[in-house]
Amino acid sequence: MKSNILAWLQEGNITVPSLLFSEYRNLNLNEYELVLILNIVTFLEKGHEFPTPDELSDRMTISISECNEMLRRMIQKGYIEIKDKYSDEGIRFEKYSVDPLWDRLVDQFLKNNRKSEEISNKTEETDLYTCFEKEFGRPLSPFECESLAMWMDDDHHDPVIIKAALREAVMSGKMNFRYIDRILFEWKKNGIKTIEQAKNHGRKFRQKQTQKGNIKDDPQQPTAPFYNWLEQ
Repeated sequence: MKSNILAWLQEGNITVPSLLFSEYRNLNLNEYELVLILNIVTFLEKGHEFPTPDELSDRMTISISECNEMLRRMIQKGYIEIKDKYSDEGIRFEKYSVDPLWDRLVDQFLKNNRKSEEISNKTEETDLYTCFEKEFGRPLSPFECESLAMWMDDDHHDPVIIKAALREAVMSGKMNFRYIDRILFEWKKNGIKTIEQAKNHGRKFRQKQTQKGNIKDDPQQPTAPFYNWLEQ
Protein backbone atom coordinates (compact mmCIF):
# COMPACT_ATOMS: atom_id res chain seq x y z
CA MET A 1 0.00 0.00 0.00
CA LYS A 2 2.76 2.42 0.99
CA SER A 3 4.75 1.59 -2.15
CA ASN A 4 1.69 2.38 -4.26
CA ILE A 5 1.36 5.80 -2.64
CA LEU A 6 5.06 6.48 -3.23
CA ALA A 7 4.69 5.48 -6.87
CA TRP A 8 1.72 7.81 -7.18
CA LEU A 9 3.69 10.68 -5.67
CA GLN A 10 6.62 10.00 -7.97
CA GLU A 11 4.36 10.48 -10.98
CA GLY A 12 4.36 14.16 -10.03
CA ASN A 13 2.26 16.98 -11.46
CA ILE A 14 2.41 19.08 -14.58
CA THR A 15 2.05 22.83 -14.87
CA VAL A 16 -0.41 23.89 -17.54
CA PRO A 17 -2.11 27.32 -17.85
CA SER A 18 -5.78 26.93 -16.97
CA LEU A 19 -6.48 29.32 -19.85
CA LEU A 20 -5.57 26.50 -22.23
CA PHE A 21 -8.66 24.55 -21.16
CA SER A 22 -11.01 27.48 -21.72
CA GLU A 23 -9.39 28.67 -24.96
CA TYR A 24 -8.23 25.56 -26.82
CA ARG A 25 -11.33 25.65 -29.04
CA ASN A 26 -10.60 29.27 -29.96
CA LEU A 27 -7.09 28.13 -30.89
CA ASN A 28 -8.68 25.58 -33.25
CA LEU A 29 -7.53 22.60 -31.21
CA ASN A 30 -9.71 19.57 -30.64
CA GLU A 31 -9.79 17.34 -27.57
CA TYR A 32 -7.38 14.77 -29.02
CA GLU A 33 -4.84 17.47 -29.84
CA LEU A 34 -5.24 18.95 -26.37
CA VAL A 35 -4.55 15.60 -24.70
CA LEU A 36 -1.58 15.04 -26.99
CA ILE A 37 -0.14 18.40 -25.90
CA LEU A 38 -0.71 17.54 -22.24
CA ASN A 39 1.16 14.28 -22.70
CA ILE A 40 4.04 16.04 -24.43
CA VAL A 41 4.21 18.55 -21.55
CA THR A 42 4.20 15.64 -19.09
CA PHE A 43 7.14 14.00 -20.82
CA LEU A 44 9.01 17.32 -21.05
CA GLU A 45 8.62 18.03 -17.34
CA LYS A 46 9.96 14.57 -16.55
CA GLY A 47 13.03 15.25 -18.68
CA HIS A 48 11.98 13.12 -21.64
CA GLU A 49 12.19 15.80 -24.32
CA PHE A 50 11.43 13.80 -27.45
CA PRO A 51 8.79 11.10 -26.80
CA THR A 52 8.05 8.86 -29.77
CA PRO A 53 4.60 8.45 -31.37
CA ASP A 54 4.56 4.95 -29.81
CA GLU A 55 5.05 6.37 -26.30
CA LEU A 56 2.45 9.09 -26.84
CA SER A 57 -0.18 6.80 -28.38
CA ASP A 58 0.23 4.38 -25.44
CA ARG A 59 -1.29 7.08 -23.25
CA MET A 60 -4.15 7.82 -25.62
CA THR A 61 -6.94 6.07 -27.47
CA ILE A 62 -5.40 6.66 -30.89
CA SER A 63 -3.11 4.45 -32.95
CA ILE A 64 0.58 5.11 -33.56
CA SER A 65 -0.11 6.18 -37.16
CA GLU A 66 -2.88 8.55 -36.01
CA CYS A 67 -0.57 9.99 -33.37
CA ASN A 68 2.19 10.42 -35.93
CA GLU A 69 -0.20 12.21 -38.30
CA MET A 70 -1.47 14.44 -35.50
CA LEU A 71 2.07 15.41 -34.52
CA ARG A 72 2.89 16.26 -38.13
CA ARG A 73 -0.26 18.35 -38.47
CA MET A 74 0.36 20.27 -35.24
CA ILE A 75 3.92 21.03 -36.24
CA GLN A 76 2.70 22.33 -39.61
CA LYS A 77 0.10 24.52 -37.90
CA GLY A 78 2.76 25.93 -35.58
CA TYR A 79 1.47 24.64 -32.24
CA ILE A 80 4.58 22.67 -31.41
CA GLU A 81 8.05 22.59 -32.90
CA ILE A 82 11.09 20.35 -32.96
CA LYS A 83 14.32 21.98 -31.84
CA ASP A 84 17.91 20.83 -31.89
CA LYS A 85 19.70 20.33 -28.60
CA TYR A 86 23.37 19.59 -28.04
CA SER A 87 24.89 17.70 -25.13
CA ASP A 88 28.05 18.72 -23.36
CA GLU A 89 29.88 16.32 -25.66
CA GLY A 90 28.48 18.05 -28.73
CA ILE A 91 26.03 15.28 -29.64
CA ARG A 92 22.88 16.60 -31.33
CA PHE A 93 19.48 15.63 -29.99
CA GLU A 94 15.95 16.61 -30.97
CA LYS A 95 13.37 17.92 -28.52
CA TYR A 96 9.77 19.06 -28.60
CA SER A 97 8.89 22.61 -27.65
CA VAL A 98 5.39 23.91 -26.90
CA ASP A 99 6.54 27.54 -26.77
CA PRO A 100 4.65 28.37 -30.01
CA LEU A 101 1.43 27.22 -28.34
CA TRP A 102 2.10 29.38 -25.27
CA ASP A 103 2.74 32.35 -27.58
CA ARG A 104 -0.63 31.79 -29.25
CA LEU A 105 -2.30 31.44 -25.88
CA VAL A 106 -0.84 34.78 -24.77
CA ASP A 107 -2.09 36.39 -27.99
CA GLN A 108 -5.55 34.96 -27.36
CA PHE A 109 -5.50 36.27 -23.79
CA LEU A 110 -4.57 39.77 -25.01
CA LYS A 111 -7.23 39.57 -27.71
CA ASN A 112 -9.87 38.68 -25.11
CA ASN A 113 -8.74 41.60 -22.95
CA ARG A 114 -9.02 43.99 -25.89
CA LYS A 115 -12.54 42.76 -26.57
CA SER A 116 -13.48 43.24 -22.92
CA GLU A 117 -12.05 46.76 -22.96
CA GLU A 118 -13.91 47.59 -26.17
CA ILE A 119 -17.19 46.35 -24.68
CA SER A 120 -16.51 48.31 -21.48
CA ASN A 121 -15.64 51.46 -23.44
CA LYS A 122 -18.76 51.09 -25.56
CA THR A 123 -20.88 50.74 -22.43
CA GLU A 124 -19.24 53.83 -20.90
CA GLU A 125 -19.86 55.84 -24.07
CA THR A 126 -23.52 54.82 -24.20
CA ASP A 127 -23.89 55.69 -20.52
CA LEU A 128 -22.21 59.04 -21.15
CA TYR A 129 -24.70 60.00 -23.86
CA THR A 130 -27.54 58.93 -21.58
CA CYS A 131 -26.20 61.13 -18.73
CA PHE A 132 -26.01 64.19 -20.98
CA GLU A 133 -29.51 63.68 -22.37
CA LYS A 134 -30.86 63.22 -18.85
CA GLU A 135 -29.24 66.43 -17.57
CA PHE A 136 -30.20 68.43 -20.66
CA GLY A 137 -33.70 66.98 -20.57
CA ARG A 138 -33.73 66.33 -24.31
CA PRO A 139 -32.00 64.31 -27.03
CA LEU A 140 -28.61 65.67 -28.02
CA SER A 141 -28.25 67.46 -31.33
CA PRO A 142 -25.91 66.07 -34.03
CA PHE A 143 -23.43 68.84 -33.19
CA GLU A 144 -23.51 67.93 -29.50
CA CYS A 145 -23.05 64.23 -30.29
CA GLU A 146 -20.08 65.14 -32.46
CA SER A 147 -18.61 67.23 -29.64
CA LEU A 148 -18.91 64.29 -27.24
CA ALA A 149 -17.21 62.01 -29.74
CA MET A 150 -14.39 64.52 -30.27
CA TRP A 151 -13.80 64.83 -26.52
CA MET A 152 -13.27 61.07 -26.33
CA ASP A 153 -11.62 60.28 -29.67
CA ASP A 154 -9.60 63.42 -30.43
CA ASP A 155 -8.95 64.94 -26.99
CA HIS A 156 -8.79 61.51 -25.28
CA HIS A 157 -10.82 62.59 -22.27
CA ASP A 158 -11.94 59.71 -20.08
CA PRO A 159 -15.76 59.39 -19.93
CA VAL A 160 -15.52 59.69 -16.14
CA ILE A 161 -13.82 63.09 -16.48
CA ILE A 162 -16.40 64.23 -19.03
CA LYS A 163 -19.15 63.30 -16.58
CA ALA A 164 -17.35 65.29 -13.88
CA ALA A 165 -17.23 68.31 -16.18
CA LEU A 166 -20.95 67.88 -16.85
CA ARG A 167 -21.60 67.89 -13.09
CA GLU A 168 -19.57 71.09 -12.74
CA ALA A 169 -21.70 72.68 -15.45
CA VAL A 170 -24.92 71.52 -13.77
CA MET A 171 -23.81 72.84 -10.38
CA SER A 172 -22.81 76.18 -11.91
CA GLY A 173 -26.04 76.49 -13.88
CA LYS A 174 -24.07 76.69 -17.16
CA MET A 175 -25.76 74.00 -19.20
CA ASN A 176 -24.05 74.36 -22.55
CA PHE A 177 -21.34 72.46 -24.39
CA ARG A 178 -19.08 75.50 -24.72
CA TYR A 179 -18.85 75.79 -20.96
CA ILE A 180 -18.15 72.05 -20.54
CA ASP A 181 -15.55 72.20 -23.29
CA ARG A 182 -13.79 75.03 -21.46
CA ILE A 183 -13.73 73.01 -18.22
CA LEU A 184 -12.20 70.04 -20.03
CA PHE A 185 -9.67 72.33 -21.72
CA GLU A 186 -8.58 73.78 -18.36
CA TRP A 187 -8.37 70.37 -16.74
CA LYS A 188 -6.28 68.96 -19.59
CA LYS A 189 -4.00 72.02 -19.51
CA ASN A 190 -3.43 71.44 -15.79
CA GLY A 191 -2.83 67.69 -16.22
CA ILE A 192 -6.04 66.67 -14.48
CA LYS A 193 -7.01 63.09 -15.26
CA THR A 194 -8.87 61.87 -12.16
CA ILE A 195 -11.93 62.94 -10.23
CA GLU A 196 -9.84 63.66 -7.14
CA GLN A 197 -7.51 65.92 -9.12
CA ALA A 198 -10.52 67.78 -10.54
CA LYS A 199 -11.95 68.31 -7.04
CA ASN A 200 -8.61 69.59 -5.74
CA HIS A 201 -8.22 71.93 -8.69
CA GLY A 202 -11.69 73.37 -8.17
CA ARG A 203 -11.07 73.79 -4.46
CA LYS A 204 -7.83 75.67 -5.06
CA PHE A 205 -9.45 77.84 -7.70
CA ARG A 206 -12.30 78.81 -5.37
CA GLN A 207 -9.87 79.63 -2.59
CA LYS A 208 -7.93 81.83 -4.97
CA GLN A 209 -11.07 83.61 -6.10
CA THR A 210 -12.17 84.11 -2.50
CA GLN A 211 -8.84 85.70 -1.66
CA LYS A 212 -9.25 88.08 -4.58
CA GLY A 213 -12.64 89.07 -3.28
CA ASN A 214 -14.47 87.77 -6.33
CA ILE A 215 -16.84 85.76 -4.20
CA LYS A 216 -18.95 87.91 -1.92
CA ASP A 217 -19.76 87.04 1.63
CA ASP A 218 -23.50 86.60 1.24
CA PRO A 219 -25.43 84.31 3.64
CA GLN A 220 -28.00 83.74 0.90
CA GLN A 221 -25.35 82.20 -1.38
CA PRO A 222 -24.65 78.45 -1.40
CA THR A 223 -22.07 77.30 1.16
CA ALA A 224 -19.89 75.86 -1.66
CA PRO A 225 -19.36 78.76 -4.11
CA PHE A 226 -19.18 77.93 -7.79
CA TYR A 227 -16.83 79.37 -10.36
CA ASN A 228 -17.15 80.38 -13.97
CA TRP A 229 -14.67 78.47 -16.11
CA LEU A 230 -15.40 80.71 -19.11
CA GLU A 231 -13.97 83.70 -17.28
CA GLN A 232 -10.54 82.12 -16.74
